[in-house]
Amino acid sequence: MSTTQTPRPAQGELPEDSGAFAWLRALGPRGRRAFGGAFGGYALDSYDFFTLPLSMVAISAYFSLSSGQTGLLTTVTLVVSAIGGVAAGILADRIGRVKALMITVITYALFTVLCGFAPNYETLLVFRALQGVGFGGEWAVGAILVAEYAGAKHRGRTLGGVQSAWAAGWALAVIVYTLVFHFLDPDTAWRVMFWTGALPALLVIWVRRNVEDAPQAAEVRRASSERGSLTAVFKPGLLRTTLFATLLSTGVQGGYYTLATWVPTYLKNDRGLTVVGTGGYLTFLISGAFIGYLTGGYLTDRLGRKRNIVIFAVLSAVCILAYTNIPAGANALVLVLGFPLGFCMSAIFSGFGSFLAELYPTAVRGTGQGFTYNTGRAVGAFFPTLVGFLADSWGVGGALVFGAVGYGIAVLALLGLPETRGRELV
Repeated sequence: MSTTQTPRPAQGELPEDSGAFAWLRALGPRGRRAFGGAFGGYALDSYDFFTLPLSMVAISAYFSLSSGQTGLLTTVTLVVSAIGGVAAGILADRIGRVKALMITVITYALFTVLCGFAPNYETLLVFRALQGVGFGGEWAVGAILVAEYAGAKHRGRTLGGVQSAWAAGWALAVIVYTLVFHFLDPDTAWRVMFWTGALPALLVIWVRRNVEDAPQAAEVRRASSERGSLTAVFKPGLLRTTLFATLLSTGVQGGYYTLATWVPTYLKNDRGLTVVGTGGYLTFLISGAFIGYLTGGYLTDRLGRKRNIVIFAVLSAVCILAYTNIPAGANALVLVLGFPLGFCMSAIFSGFGSFLAELYPTAVRGTGQGFTYNTGRAVGAFFPTLVGFLADSWGVGGALVFGAVGYGIAVLALLGLPETRGRELV
């Protein structure tokens, strides 16, 4: 049973399936509000995540940390996010998508703020881990909420639009970081960055008043005796899907988070760029990311979910190798390559929301998507840690090549998964 609700256009209006924004019109009023809630939640999720990697140099100096200890701050966030992601997915199937979305947003906002009050490294590590609980669940819940409003024809583009929120939140974090670190000393600036993580609380108020679950999907979910069952996604009919989808998530996110965590440090320490300079270089990277999400969403509907992932996995690996092997002093070339790097490593994610949603039935869609995406994120999180420990001997740029390995794993994982383009949600 499809969960799409597509109203007939009024006289004089364009048909729902025409124009660049047909995917948005096809959602209907309630679907567009759901899109707004998911987009805002994911943008602020991204903002709160990037407060750490952008502030990492200052935090490392403040607490006198080694590269390994610094990398562990990101790894623990991503590892614990697996727990949060699985829990949020189960909650989404049991109590509804919107309620679970609000819980995840409140959780990651609260503990991001508390990170700014950490008196020592150990406390910061604990708060960052707890922030991962909310961080892990938000994307899966928001993506499912929107996927159940979207029709099969436009689902890739619609979920690619949700994914683009990550670049929007990243850009906002870079802007705030540049201003805060320009006007405040580093020992205070990194704390202020975390305190600005309270912004998502405003979104929760809006979501509570304006967003609701897709009615037909909610009916199917409530009628199932297995809704929110973790064991159900490991039964014979779904076991293969769960294992290979987890491996796919591991590879893609291992590559992505290696770059997201270490590129700011690479630009500052290995390339010797100033704070403003780093922000300028990241502008090209983030611009590429935003366009990549939207382009990838379009291509995943035109070419298929699997083909889109293969194309951009290969291109992302090539970009990593090129980006980290530019001769010293060629900073202008780093700037140029930042755009295609951001484009490729983001376009690969555009199909994830639709692909994972289409792999699971409604009753366990949240559980399946929450488990596979976030378990993959947790295992992939060890890539940034490995880079951190190797950075002292290899240099950050040299160690970043491990991100390319992750993309190779993702391509192999696709051999065990079906193509789902055009599949209705049931």
